[in-house]
Amino acid sequence: MVPLQQEFGWSTTVLSAAVSINLVLFGLTAPFAAALMERFGIRAVTAIALVLIGTGSALTVLVNQSWQILLTWGLLIGLGTGSMALVFAATVANTWFVKSRGLVIGILTAGSAAGQLVFLPFIAMLAQDPGWRQASLLIAAGALAVVPLVLKFLKNSPADVGALPYGETAPAGGALPAGEALSESPVDEAGPRSNAAVRALQVLKRASRVRTFWALVAGFAICGATTNGLIGTHFIPSAHDHGMPETTAAGLLAVVGIFDIVGTIASGWLTDRFNPRILLAVYYQFRGIGLLVLPLLLSSEVQPSMIVFVVIYGLDWVATVPPTAAICRETFGADGSVVFGWVFAAHQLGAAAAALGAGAIRDATGQYTYAWFGAAAMCTIAAVISATIRKHGSSRETVPAGAAA
Repeated sequence: MVPLQQEFGWSTTVLSAAVSINLVLFGLTAPFAAALMERFGIRAVTAIALVLIGTGSALTVLVNQSWQILLTWGLLIGLGTGSMALVFAATVANTWFVKSRGLVIGILTAGSAAGQLVFLPFIAMLAQDPGWRQASLLIAAGALAVVPLVLKFLKNSPADVGALPYGETAPAGGALPAGEALSESPVDEAGPRSNAAVRALQVLKRASRVRTFWALVAGFAICGATTNGLIGTHFIPSAHDHGMPETTAAGLLAVVGIFDIVGTIASGWLTDRFNPRILLAVYYQFRGIGLLVLPLLLSSEVQPSMIVFVVIYGLDWVATVPPTAAICRETFGADGSVVFGWVFAAHQLGAAAAALGAGAIRDATGQYTYAWFGAAAMCTIAAVISATIRKHGSSRETVPAGAAA
């Protein structure tokens, strides 16, 4: 953001708007992508998504008007990332695994942290010298380089290789022959091979009648606001306001990525063993405490207290994903992946609102302090909401027919 501001004179609000479009599409595309993965397979959807990301990032180097950054950074990359995003992890886990789903989602979700760790320091260095265009080309090259690997090695389901999902007992006669459909295929009124958009909307209609869905939506919207929306978008500009070099701030976010890998995998392991509702409440409350003290930690140099913040925030960054996906699966059964897509859409809508709102606060007040404090308060709300989610089957709440296995 800082190099773009310096070259074109665009305000923080304008660049935050581009990020917000990206985040909105990142989220709203997710449930449809989950349905498309069920209809056309994980491999095809993932490959097309990577091409969209690579194309959008490559075209970014040609922009010279603010509306163009909305198109490339916002529209194309938003659609591409949304077509994979976290629904990839949920769909793979639900399709390939019966046991240890939480751990698998944790490991796959940690891939986003690994990308943050690998790319951010190089992006920051390139953005400073020789410039932000080379940083965009690095992202494009990275996305496109993965496409042939996906097409060659990624399989759509265990049936493609004549196997059963991990942890499922083999039926009489042994493993399924290659190509035979598995019982995990979602079935609803429109059939397992219905139009992807229709299926996504039908699942939303059913899920919207369930209180748990709205509790997850509220909590995950706050999750998005306090990660992608605030820290992911505005941590580097905020640190720059306090005199910290951009490369140093990007390095801190990379450290967040290191501990994000540890925290997310650990969260997946815990989700397989403990009540995911309690885990969510603890994660959100710890995040709120971190945001409350962040304004006191920012300075021109990295202090030990900032390292402590980075470690704690990293462990908590997307630790919320495995327990949220587990509750979706527990409550909505075979529709769980698509429901998680809709919950993730709320995550990104919250992120988009926070990205735009924090940018406006920065332009209006000259600092981000009120944004950090507001986010801390929201985390406490998310913790309370999560702790009070009722366990499916233990209350009067019922899941509409077709919404659970």
